[in-house]
Amino acid sequence: MRHEIVEISPPGPAADPRRDWPQHLREEFERNQFSGVVGSVLVSETEEVRVWQLALPPGGWLSFHRHVLDYFWTTPTAGVARGYYEDGRIVDVHHYPGETRHFQHGRDEHFVHAIENVGDTELVFITVEFLQGANPPIPLPEAVRLDANPQPQDADAKMAIE
Repeated sequence: MRHEIVEISPPGPAADPRRDWPQHLREEFERNQFSGVVGSVLVSETEEVRVWQLALPPGGWLSFHRHVLDYFWTTPTAGVARGYYEDGRIVDVHHYPGETRHFQHGRDEHFVHAIENVGDTELVFITVEFLQGANPPIPLPEAVRLDANPQPQDADAKMAIE
């Protein structure tokens, strides 16, 4: 299986790297560039790790967010994700089932991007961030936590759990 990256747009000039982006993307970048929300939902958190799920249907979007922690992601699905990066670069990344990538960030290093599903299949990623690293974790809003969004259960499902 092959991980393929297709450059849609190169990095922009250092003085204004996102100048060629549409206005709405530039505004969204400014609003969210310090967000630590790296997935759809934070499914687990301990003193050592944060575990995220990201599910993007075709056309789905995960807004700009900042990675400051060492982390890895894996995907059980194939599909195409368009990445919009802080340096103005736009790339399409072709993913395959089981693909896993690891990233490290030194002190004061970061990585900002957004993800759009430009393929015709749902993209699913599991991301694990390591909290004991060179940088402190970015505080998160409670609403992204799985336990902050309980799912209603019907009586039969509740009985099956008990």
